[in-house]
Amino acid sequence: MGPIANNVRAEREARGMTQSELGAAIGLTRQTVAAIEQRHYSPSLEAAFRIARLFETTVDALFQWEE
Repeated sequence: MGPIANNVRAEREARGMTQSELGAAIGLTRQTVAAIEQRHYSPSLEAAFRIARLFETTVDALFQWEE
């Protein structure tokens, strides 16, 4: 079982945001955002909700559980 799949990069790029800008907006570092996008790190539930709220979408639309 690996990290959670996500659409964070696509959503971020669609809004013309950098990883640093996204990180600053939700209280994470650029490195953490990069790790989430590359599926090297699964975000906390709080971080997932922060990202979804910023992108005006749902956690389900951004993150997928792959068994």
